Amino acid sequence: MMGYAEYLWELLKPMGPYRKGVYTAGELDGVGAALDGVSGGLTELEREAFLDTAEDWGLERIESLLTRRPVAETAEGKRLALAALLRIGGDSFTLAAVNDNLRGCGLNAVVSETEDPGIVEVRFPDVPGIPDSFRELQQIIEDIIPCHLEVRYVYWYITWGMLENRFQNWGALEDEGYTWGALEKLVK
Repeated sequence: MMGYAEYLWELLKPMGPYRKGVYTAGELDGVGAALDGVSGGLTELEREAFLDTAEDWGLERIESLLTRRPVAETAEGKRLALAALLRIGGDSFTLAAVNDNLRGCGLNAVVSETEDPGIVEVRFPDVPGIPDSFRELQQIIEDIIPCHLEVRYVYWYITWGMLENRFQNWGALEDEGYTWGALEKLVK
């Protein structure tokens, strides 16, 4: 990639009297280096100013505007989660919009309506038992779900039938040395 010093030399070449001399070379190299610095700063600013491309401090600045932090680990995950959080508005209260916002926040949670009016259930597919960092997840979920709805959390554990299919007898189960908490979540 051509730096700004080379670009300035190429720009002045048709004018003839400007040759790479001691005085002009130093001046154009200094101006070119300054312009290279400005260009690098502008490139970084352009990247970090837009949610679609932000990777570092741009994501942190957007996060600071919100009351909840995304659960995502990667920059791509944070971008998706922040976009979902920023989408929440007056028309974000349909079941599809709520589930879309939860997915966008990086939460492995699904909201469904119940037969009882004003009550919704939240399930955590692919997460047996109570998820790690449940309190943080609960706060985010309850910020997204409309406040007039009661939220019931539904967890799932291993069943006796699953245990019988997985282990031949109690002796085989005890040989593995599982704790009851680990055994409850042994559904995969």
